[in-house]
Amino acid sequence: MAYNFMSADEAARLIKNGDVIATSGFTASGAPKELPTAIAHYAEEEHKAGREFKIALFTGASTGDSCDGELARAKAMSFRTPYQSNKDLRKAINAGEVNYIDAHLSQLAQELRYGTYGQIDVAIIEAADLSANGDILLTAGVGNAPTYARLAKKIIVEINDMHPKSILGLHDLYEPSDPPYRKEIPIFSVKDRIGTLTLKVDPSKIIAVVNTHRPNEVGKFTPIDETTAKIGCNVAKFLASQLKSGFIPKEFLPIQSGVGNVANAVLGFLGDDKDIPAFTMYTEVIQDSVIEQMKKGRISFASGSSLTVTEEVLEDIYGTLDFFREKLVLRPIEISNNPEVVRRLGLIALNTALEADIYGNVNSTHVVGNKMMNGIGGSGDFTRNAYLSIYSCPSIQKGGCISPIVPMVSHVDHSEHSVKVLITDQGIADLRGKSPKERAKCIIENCVHPDYKQLMWDYLKLTDGCAQTPHSLKAAFALHNAFNETGDMRNVDWSKYE
Repeated sequence: MAYNFMSADEAARLIKNGDVIATSGFTASGAPKELPTAIAHYAEEEHKAGREFKIALFTGASTGDSCDGELARAKAMSFRTPYQSNKDLRKAINAGEVNYIDAHLSQLAQELRYGTYGQIDVAIIEAADLSANGDILLTAGVGNAPTYARLAKKIIVEINDMHPKSILGLHDLYEPSDPPYRKEIPIFSVKDRIGTLTLKVDPSKIIAVVNTHRPNEVGKFTPIDETTAKIGCNVAKFLASQLKSGFIPKEFLPIQSGVGNVANAVLGFLGDDKDIPAFTMYTEVIQDSVIEQMKKGRISFASGSSLTVTEEVLEDIYGTLDFFREKLVLRPIEISNNPEVVRRLGLIALNTALEADIYGNVNSTHVVGNKMMNGIGGSGDFTRNAYLSIYSCPSIQKGGCISPIVPMVSHVDHSEHSVKVLITDQGIADLRGKSPKERAKCIIENCVHPDYKQLMWDYLKLTDGCAQTPHSLKAAFALHNAFNETGDMRNVDWSKYE
């Protein structure tokens, strides 16, 4: 079939006000870049002419600034799901300008198939190659591309020649059937492949093809500092002790890791700990530290939904594909995060908390309870179903003005029933087999920063101590109130709550 090649500006004019758009990719990897930027510019033209222009946007997770950032700054979005990390979009969401649904990443594709969100008008798919019969070779990220492409009325393909055609073989694309016809997802080891190498679509739905040469927009990680080093060391020490005690099998178990500086540091320390054998990963994002440890022979295989690596590392992977092709696989997010597979494989889940409370509840998403940071992402997919779920965070932030460990979290994403271990730079709190009162004592003694430890004990004195989960409803958010009023949680005055 002969496709209609056009510029991004021309293709942008195929998008109409009110359209529901869905994009490929997971994080900035695999997300389209040229066309979203052109749509943002088109929206600005329409606004200047006095015409309304906004789209609803579905993605795999976050995207690059060329998508979320450009569209947010152009005020071209009315709706966004399931996850974001762009500062301008975050500002628009918290200002009420964009209607945002923070969703579990593994659930969105099936909810679209179930009809929860209505129809998709246009899917925009980044590709390394496109055949005449509609075979799309995806790039460094998958996300929800298979479901989006199948459900969309129309498809626009953005061919990005930054990604070589020789990446054929990295992907494993599989879309489960819907109930009552769904069967087991036949992944019984991290290395199992169950799908196709390319995304097969009806070529008659492809209304435009845009060529581009734009790199992924994955930022560099902040260098490991003393705090992240201590957290990474504590995680590695804990897992090594669990291995030695026999709680973790001697063969070890696959690792899932969240995205970010802390997660990248933790993986580095795990890989460098010789008490831990070489291991595999079944995760969402494959980061720089994974590739580094893979080259050292410490990670033998990694399954994910994206290569969320810096440009230098991606070039290294593409330059040595013969080495990496047998060690990497990229899957749709509903497979990489699938609860059935997570529980079957027995993952060790390593995720980061924005804040946690003394009973083990975790807030992953909201600053002071009401301002969205990024979103829950896939952390819930793994936490509830892991063999062992671990959350980590620094014991203080902003020079000590904030304690991420508080009496009661201001928003709950993961309850005390799902969080098994909490680790900070101060130490390790193993919460398994402990009652709420025992968990509180364990967390305060092991995880809270010295500047806040007495404050936490003082909080417990305000409770009657007789309840199953002792709380003072008057004082539960006293640290948050002190921060809002003075800019420092340490300025809490407990006498106000006696």
